[in-house]
Amino acid sequence: MISERNIKRKREMADRFFPNEMPDFVAETTEETAPEGVGDSLRKLLSLPYPTVAEKFKRTALDLKETIVTNTWGFSRRRLSDFTLYTGALGTAFLLFKAYQVTKNKNDLNLCSEIVKACDSASSGSKYVTFICGRAGVCALGAVIAKHAGDERLLSYYLTQFKEIKLPNDVPNELLYGRAGFLWACSFLNKHIGEGTIPSTRTGPVVNEIIKDGRRLSNKGSCPLMFEWHGKKYWGAAHGLAGIMHVLMGMELKPDEQEDVKGTLRYMIKNRFSSGNYPSSEGSDNDRLVHWCHGAPGVTLTLVKAAEVFGGDEFLKAAEAAGEVIWKRGLLKRVGICHGISGNAYTFLSLYRQTGNVEYLYRARAFACFLLDRANRLISEGKMHGGDRPYSLFEGIGGMAYLFLDMIEPAEARFPAYEL
Repeated sequence: MISERNIKRKREMADRFFPNEMPDFVAETTEETAPEGVGDSLRKLLSLPYPTVAEKFKRTALDLKETIVTNTWGFSRRRLSDFTLYTGALGTAFLLFKAYQVTKNKNDLNLCSEIVKACDSASSGSKYVTFICGRAGVCALGAVIAKHAGDERLLSYYLTQFKEIKLPNDVPNELLYGRAGFLWACSFLNKHIGEGTIPSTRTGPVVNEIIKDGRRLSNKGSCPLMFEWHGKKYWGAAHGLAGIMHVLMGMELKPDEQEDVKGTLRYMIKNRFSSGNYPSSEGSDNDRLVHWCHGAPGVTLTLVKAAEVFGGDEFLKAAEAAGEVIWKRGLLKRVGICHGISGNAYTFLSLYRQTGNVEYLYRARAFACFLLDRANRLISEGKMHGGDRPYSLFEGIGGMAYLFLDMIEPAEARFPAYEL
């Protein structure tokens, strides 16, 4: 007999996502028009050859970019209140940089540089030190933009500013506001400026603090590393284990530290829900969230990274199992990348990159086509949440535009400010 609590839980889960009624797989055609019998507009998109739908993604993304710039920068450049990548002006700059990488339009690069300069002023007194929500993101993106623009003076300025960032003693360990978020910014600079730009003499002590904190809180428990943020032991990408492990795998780790990372991931796999989804925090029995920030999507990206770093099929199998949860329950009634369809599409792009399996590319395309076909209408009808900050990168249509740009060359796609 099904209890009332279970009925309520199932209803709550269903309220969070649209039923996925798309075919499990549609082979690519070479026809420019949809085959006979394909009824609705979404199925027509799914049946088009990839270059045709990629062009649609590109045109829509560039139109969205103009709308986003107008609404986040055009109206507020003199009174910048939110500089962050997550919901603020730096997110617009990051989108412009992506557009520049796709189209090589120097106007996007110049405007990106202008916005970063405003973010530099707005963030100068910030206590936050991360890429997504802090000063490190401003300085790191500023340096990379300066390099692309060939401006050595500006490059030197931003690198100097970055190297002057000091981590407070009470800084947490998570991605959005903590040590992991600072380390990610270091990895971003090393990738885009050159290996050793931020040397291990700077990152090593930060890694040591994370490992020391993780071991202390674990206290030789069944999970080798454990962390708290605001009194909760989170598991997800934004504030918990998945995000911290993801960043640590990009660092120089001693053999025993590598084993702790592997052991932590194995603990998460062993203690996932029977549905295949992952708890948002230690001890939670609430199997509702299928987000990048909390739940299977963020964990999937981390498990793909583990498969890439450690090899073998243990972590890849777990990632693929989590991908099934996202395919069934990941068409969220939200648009963004943190907790929306745009972010969930990246899990399939990551699995595609690691496996070469075209079925994962199809699934990413299906989620992106769902947005291309229906997002505007569903948001206007109030059936889909456009984000509290509707033009932002992590909550709003900024993330959707970024995804559409990534869909043009899907093998090169990376979840913004998480995958490198």
